[in-house]
Amino acid sequence: MLEAAIPPALAERLPREAAFAARRAGRARGAAVFLAWLDTAEGTLAAQGLALEQPRRGPRTLLRSLPPPATPWHPGLPAATEAELPEGEAPAAAGEEPLVPIAAFEGRRTTLPFAEGVEAVLVAGRLRAVVAEAEAARLTLSGPPDAVIATMQALAAELPCLPARATLAEEGRALARGEAPRPRRLGAPELDPAMDVEGALVLALGHLTEAMLWHAPAARAGTAPDGVHQMRVALRRLRSLLRAFRPACDGPALRGFDAELRGLAAVLGPARDWDVWLGGLGAEIAATLPGEPRIAALMRQARAARDAAYAGLRPVLDGPDLRRVAWQAVALAELRPWRGEASEEAAERRARPLPDFAAGVLERRWRRLAEAGEGIDELPDEAFHELRIDAKRMRYAAELFHPLWPRKRARRFLVRLAAVQEEFGLANDAAVARALVGTLGRRGGPRGGRDGGPRGERDGGPRGERDGMPRAEPHGGGGWAAGVAEGWALARARRARRRATVAWKELLATEPFWA
Repeated sequence: MLEAAIPPALAERLPREAAFAARRAGRARGAAVFLAWLDTAEGTLAAQGLALEQPRRGPRTLLRSLPPPATPWHPGLPAATEAELPEGEAPAAAGEEPLVPIAAFEGRRTTLPFAEGVEAVLVAGRLRAVVAEAEAARLTLSGPPDAVIATMQALAAELPCLPARATLAEEGRALARGEAPRPRRLGAPELDPAMDVEGALVLALGHLTEAMLWHAPAARAGTAPDGVHQMRVALRRLRSLLRAFRPACDGPALRGFDAELRGLAAVLGPARDWDVWLGGLGAEIAATLPGEPRIAALMRQARAARDAAYAGLRPVLDGPDLRRVAWQAVALAELRPWRGEASEEAAERRARPLPDFAAGVLERRWRRLAEAGEGIDELPDEAFHELRIDAKRMRYAAELFHPLWPRKRARRFLVRLAAVQEEFGLANDAAVARALVGTLGRRGGPRGGRDGGPRGERDGGPRGERDGMPRAEPHGGGGWAAGVAEGWALARARRARRRATVAWKELLATEPFWA
């Protein structure tokens, strides 16, 4: 069973939409629906990720509204039923406190038979709390897993249906409290040593896809830099995850998913680059030279370039590209196609204990990183950038697998690896800044590649992740302000490289936690 959120404005006409109507295999059945959610005044159930649902008639249902940490989960799963209770009975999880209504939903449920044994249920109506209300709509498909996933993917190619970010119960709770729904998954996943290799991949895949989708609305809004930044981090962790598990789980389906992630990350790149420039080097220059009209003009150009980058990003997040990535992740987690696509050697690796598999992945990456960093003081810019990419991949793998070992063993290594990556990142930000300023300095203002960003490939561009070092280009007649900014960026990059060398040597002296 899969659940998608759809725009409430679409719900009424959804059965008549061509993509929807073409799959119908019988008459629709409709009925009114009313649901209320109860909790203690202190929110005892909600604090445990639970919701007590009461229909107008019939038994109460205790739902799992937020999945417990470190348990398998992927987007598109509806709320799980913990227990059905007789009418009027309170769950033990509520304690001795009386239950009170928190929020309610009233609307209509429409059930439609689809081809290939799939049943569609459309629920649309209004969430209500004491002082607020909001429209909501959900589409649920049930039936044979292959057919359900294929149907949802086909619908998402034509219609705006993404995995729901929260259950109706959680949305109702948030409405009542005047706050946003709580995220189900954020940050890095938490693996357990008792998991098998395949289970760890599925858990992490669902966790990171959920995190990516959670940040998508903020990335689309563009009102603060954190949305695009966190969405890119989730995408990078997803790509690192696929590479880490490639020896055990591989094949066309996973490779195709990685290509989709790469394309989405490339679209996010220009917006993130301008956010970093405006909040970092640009702000520093403007503060140092206040009132300088040429710097003020450069900043206006940079803000215009940022706005253009976000304008190019929004159609992608609103359109089928993001929906395709989301439901591809769901298909991978549900169907596990690598079982039929990977080699026999991969199947043998999947049978290994997870810590053994993880230690092999970490050791290979560490050897590669250490070899690439020999003579770091003398590395040219391009080789230094490649070292930064290796360090980033090492960090994502270490963050993913470190829960498999005692915390104290991993802490020092992770702290020092993070320090290296921070300095490498600052050096790269400065290099990116030089390229960005070069575009601002040209007559006519900023211009760049197909996605509106500066020239020079970054992670996920057409030349691949390793070719992420942007090139600063001459600023032509752009003049003094662009020259000042490029020189400033160059000086900052050199300082960051010196600090990176110190952090690198400290990391090399640290014992790997998986050894």
